[in-house]
Amino acid sequence: MKEKLNSILREDRFEHSVNVMECAVKLSVCYKEDPDKAAIAGLLHDCARFLEPEEMLRLCEKLDIITDDVRKENPKLLHDVLGVFFAEKEFGVSDPEILSAIRSHTTGSENMTRLQKIVFLADFIEPGRKFKGVEELRDLAFEDLDKAVLKALDHTIRFVLKKGQLLHMDTVNARNWLLRDINK
Repeated sequence: MKEKLNSILREDRFEHSVNVMECAVKLSVCYKEDPDKAAIAGLLHDCARFLEPEEMLRLCEKLDIITDDVRKENPKLLHDVLGVFFAEKEFGVSDPEILSAIRSHTTGSENMTRLQKIVFLADFIEPGRKFKGVEELRDLAFEDLDKAVLKALDHTIRFVLKKGQLLHMDTVNARNWLLRDINK
């Protein structure tokens, strides 16, 4: 899988994918999740990022993948949906847990499983990420998975709002669901 992925992604994107894989494995061990599933989902989470945004839109249309208005305006968000397609067709992944972790790694989702949270967070905190507060978030990630994911979602929302872009409802719903779950 690594070899094949390396052949289709830019060098920096491949390095990011390996970093996410390694981080996801560490988190999976910490939270007693299957490290093999975490490794595959982490490695393949960006397997559709070799496509240009316009290509993503065309491919979704060709494959009859229904896209929402936010993804149409920001087609880079389609790489998670298309990542599921490529993980299945090009890499032979059939495990629904791995595929759902790939599917939700960008926006998050309501009712996230532990594996989904791990891959979402690993993508956010892998060693190549540099932003204010990332070190604190890296520490929190190994102390409280839910609080770390919530903090990552909050950061994402602030970032998207600051850029003046549309906010995907999956992110809002993931945050609201997680906040309610934490406060139970």
